[in-house]
Amino acid sequence: MALVSFVGRVLFASVFILSAWQEFNEFGVDGGPAAKVLKPKLNVFSKIMSAHTGVQVPEFDIKYLVAAAGAIKGVGGILFIFGSSVGSYLLVLQQVILTPILYDFYNYDMEKKEFGLLFTKFSQNLALLGALFFFIGMKNSIPRRQLKKKTPKTKTV
Repeated sequence: MALVSFVGRVLFASVFILSAWQEFNEFGVDGGPAAKVLKPKLNVFSKIMSAHTGVQVPEFDIKYLVAAAGAIKGVGGILFIFGSSVGSYLLVLQQVILTPILYDFYNYDMEKKEFGLLFTKFSQNLALLGALFFFIGMKNSIPRRQLKKKTPKTKTV
């Protein structure tokens, strides 16, 4: 059973690790194609969030966000393979922050083709997030081994 669990974690984490590796290879000076896609979506998301909450998102260079996201995916994926809860929390953090920004189906009309594509990818990322929550829940529900205390034997007289 341990081997099957390990293989499952490797296959699951490969999605994140391969994505991080691709972002690393394409990064370049300006953040690569990921930064070009993320910048307009982040601007729209920032405007929506500031309109609804009144909190202004600070200005920053988008390449740092791309680098941080790639690092979190890579480190979180590797830690997840070895069964670490820290790795799963890193992947949850990455999914919670970037999924609503990248897959902004809510900005499109339901009849448009982009809506369907973005909603499908958003749903897939929600499924990944659900699997991460399941892993965290299972990890926390398994009792840890406790050393048994030896009870002193009573001496008979």
